[in-house]
Amino acid sequence: MLVIVFRLWSVTSGQVCVGAALHFRTRGLWSPGGMSQREWGVVADVQKHSVHTLVFRSLKRTHDMFVADNAKTAPIDEVSHKLKMSVKLRTEYGPVLHLPTLRENREKGLMAIGDSYEHYPSIQGLESDYMVTGTHPYPSGPGVALTADTQIQRMPSESAAQSLALALPPSQARQDAHRTAAGIGDIYRHAGHPERSQPPGLSMESGGMKNSALMAKKAPTMPKPQWHPPWKLYRVISGHLGWVRCIAVEPGNQWFVTGSADRTIKIWDLASGKLKLSLTGHISTVRGVIVSARSPYLFSCGEDKQVKCWDLEYNKVIRHYHGHLSAVYGLDLHPTIDVLVTCSRDSTARVWDIRTKAGVHTLVGHTNAVATVRCQGAEPQIITGSHDTTIRLWDMVGGKTRVTLTNHKKSVRAVVLHPRQYTFASGSPDNIKQWKFPDGNFIQNLSGHNAIINTLAVNSDGVLVSGADNGTMHLWDWRTGYNFQRIHAAVQPGSLDSESGIFACTFDQSESRLITAEADKTVKVYREDDTATEETHPINWKPEIIKRKRF
Repeated sequence: MLVIVFRLWSVTSGQVCVGAALHFRTRGLWSPGGMSQREWGVVADVQKHSVHTLVFRSLKRTHDMFVADNAKTAPIDEVSHKLKMSVKLRTEYGPVLHLPTLRENREKGLMAIGDSYEHYPSIQGLESDYMVTGTHPYPSGPGVALTADTQIQRMPSESAAQSLALALPPSQARQDAHRTAAGIGDIYRHAGHPERSQPPGLSMESGGMKNSALMAKKAPTMPKPQWHPPWKLYRVISGHLGWVRCIAVEPGNQWFVTGSADRTIKIWDLASGKLKLSLTGHISTVRGVIVSARSPYLFSCGEDKQVKCWDLEYNKVIRHYHGHLSAVYGLDLHPTIDVLVTCSRDSTARVWDIRTKAGVHTLVGHTNAVATVRCQGAEPQIITGSHDTTIRLWDMVGGKTRVTLTNHKKSVRAVVLHPRQYTFASGSPDNIKQWKFPDGNFIQNLSGHNAIINTLAVNSDGVLVSGADNGTMHLWDWRTGYNFQRIHAAVQPGSLDSESGIFACTFDQSESRLITAEADKTVKVYREDDTATEETHPINWKPEIIKRKRF
């Protein structure tokens, strides 16, 4: 027995209006009312949904059905493809299909004929009363009526028209037409027709701009993320008495330095995690540290408005850089010249000469505290992120803003430069954005880390790490923006759960270890899980239903 149910849907309410059923038996008899009470109960008990819900479910089913064939084009049927190409040829290139033949004749035997007007009256087969070219009789000008004095042009023969066309000087339009005709042979070959004459010595690419409309368009693809092994915690280092606010690894990869709210700077052995040295001198929280690769100097800044240069041979402060009017939140060194850049709560960034302690530039333009600054050797050499929600790319020579990026809607507290690509990323509570140098062109959003992002780090393998104020750390594939791991490490015993925040993170020089500075007064070290494989930790990724986003 076969039951077929018909449902009529109301467009406005999205509810079942009428339910009817037809009842067939295997003997071929039809009965309009042959349904049992139970079957009618199934028909009547229909779950009510809105039209919007039903349409979206249909879209979801279609998406799941075809997700395996994502970006795969249907096989081309040769017969229909040839027919389509021939129709396109006639439609788009009908007026110029004769040009290759004319060009071939010119190449073969008519090169001796000059391209000046003096020669064309003497061409064989062309009579002297043809004063203008054409293939139809016409009056002397558009809109001019024929009179008895008008010289009527006779219909020229095909050979005369070809000879005349060859004898005329090559105008720009004709040169363009020849360039168009150079690609006709290639088009014919693709369409399956025997190739017509093609002028020798003319490259096939010359018609590329003209016949690009005939090229098959590639379906848009969503690249699959690269597999990265997960990272796991393997060391917790204690020693600071306050929040650990900043961290830096020295260029030799032997030790790293941290700055804390306990006003001290500590230097730790990277291999063993043991404390090597403590430096005191700041009178408030240390907010930034960096080690120079060009000299044995360590630079630090803090909420006491001070910027200090430490000589690591004597472990003493040898220079102060005075000028900021409020707390200094971050600093960075230029990779190729002896210049230090700092950013402050006074809404400015300052460029300092390391040796003379002189202020080179005061970078003015932000309207709120400047939270982060980064330097690079290529233009733009200075990048700043601010609590005024903007990112500025600066011209270091002139001390002026090159580009202001206003896409973020909330404070920008972190900026990181990719070590190999000419790109960078910025972190904000709304999302993480990727940009392209030198003009700050937007690449993509990395959404999902819904917290105040304090720090970003990226390595050469394309692993981007974002650390947030709530203690969560997300790891992303740089190219595709796929979030392949989320970490929320337990706080140090004795600390409150609310003291779960990541203030800074960085990779060591070998990029095999990730070091984080946290609010539970500890430094945590992570490394890749050597036992993980693509089978044990597969990529849980499906191409999404693409929604176009402008920002």
